[in-house]
Amino acid sequence: MILSDKKILKAIETGEIVIEPFDRNALGTNSYDVHLGKYMATYKDEVLDAKKHNQIEEIIIPEEGYVIQPGTLYLGVTAEYTETHNSVPFLEGKSSIGRLGIDIHATAGKGDVGFCNAWTLEISCIHPVRIYANMPIGQLIYFAVEGDIENYYNKKKNAKYNKRSEKPMESMMWKNF
Repeated sequence: MILSDKKILKAIETGEIVIEPFDRNALGTNSYDVHLGKYMATYKDEVLDAKKHNQIEEIIIPEEGYVIQPGTLYLGVTAEYTETHNSVPFLEGKSSIGRLGIDIHATAGKGDVGFCNAWTLEISCIHPVRIYANMPIGQLIYFAVEGDIENYYNKKKNAKYNKRSEKPMESMMWKNF
């Protein structure tokens, strides 16, 4: 079951969902619009290695925007910090973003119950596009969970993306080896 706008608001009031900063105008019928933060990154090496810590280069989006290029993976971040304590958040791109040829996640559209952070975005495009900090980039959809939860993400000892950050986080796959 997808949470409606009223259910999302109730969950925010009870602290079951946290969105900082929260803007009532970003609440849709059954989703919440998130915005692109000012920090992005690209990987330094042309060839990435799943067994090593691949270094990233930080980009700060200037006021006049930043042109993303095809063939490059950009790590972006939502301007919003979020927490979910009893629902599963899904991040989807906005249709307006898709119509510009931008994808905001390659594989990581689902969050876990207990995820507490800004969302790192895996941004790619099919032709050059100028993007801006704080532009609407995606929408969070919340699914209700049935049953008790034993293993909240923010309480897992091996959770790799628990440290609160306003910057995108590179892959920590190397920690799995």
